Amino acid sequence: MAPLYINSRENQLFKRIKKLKERKYREQEKLFIGEGEKFLMFDEKPEYVIINDEKIDKFGRYLEMFNTVVVPEYLYKELSSLETPEGIMGVFKIKRKEMPLEDLVIIDGVQDPGNIGTILRVADAAGYSNILILKGSVDPYNEKSVRGSMGSIFTVNIYFMDYSEALDFLKKNGYNIIVTTLSEDSVDYGEMKTDGLNGFVMGSEGNGVSEEFIEAASQKIKIPIYGSAESLNVGVAAGIILYKAREITKR
Repeated sequence: MAPLYINSRENQLFKRIKKLKERKYREQEKLFIGEGEKFLMFDEKPEYVIINDEKIDKFGRYLEMFNTVVVPEYLYKELSSLETPEGIMGVFKIKRKEMPLEDLVIIDGVQDPGNIGTILRVADAAGYSNILILKGSVDPYNEKSVRGSMGSIFTVNIYFMDYSEALDFLKKNGYNIIVTTLSEDSVDYGEMKTDGLNGFVMGSEGNGVSEEFIEAASQKIKIPIYGSAESLNVGVAAGIILYKAREITKR
């Protein structure tokens, strides 16, 4: 298929792709950007591939593989979120599925897109493929989140709910709601129980897990701090908890 060459920022397709840098347009179009050649190496077929015309020698093999758009460097930079762009990106569909009755990783108010990406990646690595993102969290299809997921954005299932909807769903279906909090009745994370369906709640960087989920918790757990650090990054904490949960489940 012949590539499309765009040389003007007034081009309608260019405008449409550029708008995907904003969450409301990603939600409206059900599309997101994955920047870098690595995102073209998954089974997920892009709607478009955009190439900086100065990188044609490097990425020319993609011209006949996908719907390819070639733009001059100054336009590519308007689409890129990187200081030193690689020169290629894909535009991918956001897929929605019905949420299954399986273990969930619940993201509660996390604001840093890099942390969201890390949680997606570590959940995928630990074998937890269903991610429930609560209203008020940053968009997982943010370019930095997508980049931080290192491709796990394609292999996990992402769902969205507000607090009341999520709590109703979890209670109705008998989930163990496992929250990390420094409450007086919290137990060491190694003592958590993972029988049945589990919802692992990862709280925001500044405020931790919301009061609604602390009050609804089936189990409150904590990760001990042995040094002088105040707390752990939420992505690191998610990795510790999910891998421990996987270990406990396999016993």
